Amino acid sequence: MKKPDLSSILVATLVLVLGVAAEAQQPKKVLLIGYLTTGNPASGSARAEGTRLALRERGYIEGQNIAIEYRYAEVKRERLPELAAELVRRKVDIILVAGGAVPIRAAMNATKTIPIIMANPGIDPVDAGLIDSLARPGGNVTGITNLGRELGGKRLELLKDAVPKLTRVAVLYDAASPPSVIEVKEILPAPARALKLTIQPWEVRATDDFERVFAAISKWRPDGLYVLGGALMSANNKRIADFALKSRLPSMYGNSRAVDAGGLIYYGADEAEGYRRVAYYVDRIAKGAKPADLPVEQPMKFELILNLKTAKQIVLMRATRVVK
Repeated sequence: MKKPDLSSILVATLVLVLGVAAEAQQPKKVLLIGYLTTGNPASGSARAEGTRLALRERGYIEGQNIAIEYRYAEVKRERLPELAAELVRRKVDIILVAGGAVPIRAAMNATKTIPIIMANPGIDPVDAGLIDSLARPGGNVTGITNLGRELGGKRLELLKDAVPKLTRVAVLYDAASPPSVIEVKEILPAPARALKLTIQPWEVRATDDFERVFAAISKWRPDGLYVLGGALMSANNKRIADFALKSRLPSMYGNSRAVDAGGLIYYGADEAEGYRRVAYYVDRIAKGAKPADLPVEQPMKFELILNLKTAKQIVLMRATRVVK
């Protein structure tokens, strides 16, 4: 038997060692995530932070193995198509969409292949035509939906419980938001009648509309204020809450951050948990799962948030006499 050539063995060993070393030196692929929202950095930072922390818990650390490209429409919906197209041109691996049907649709129009993860839209994505079904979304869209508008009747009921003498409720909504229009026209009227409430819708379409609408609401003299969700409302949480407090109006909100800004009550899905849950979808897709096969999740946990400081101020302002 021919003895092995020592030089051949050395060469083969050297090639193997160099190959392993080269492979070890190859940089790991950085997962590039696009973040698209109708809002602005101020209103979106807390939500984005919740997702970042949840990603970190799963081993995805920004600046190490993931990078995030942020795109904010600053409440200008007409900018969404171009912002979505920018993310596609950046060749992101995943697009996270914080907002309703409009930004999701913008992302869908920009790409049919990049996975799109919905983060807490207050819509039924099946009714909106974004997915085939909750169990099997189909296409490239999946994620979390928070069923915001379906809770309209319960929110009116809770506002009535908080203010038993409530009879007239001003409803403030973004007329350019299809889900908000549906809630005002189709969801709220029936429970309002059952609760013997008169509701009066007041629409805004831009930031400049608020002061004019506030003046009109004041002339109508309601007993309470019901504020729907959406990017325009979120961007003006403090302004709306200040108006409600100044007008001594108990107020109910469709987004929890409004209560942090001084609003009275929020009832709905645990929004923070929804944004944390987004990390699960990122992880699954990063490991090879297809959006079409990942069921869309509905909220399992709801929360009632009350701003006690605001409650005390409204009670004091409405009182005819205070005994100390």
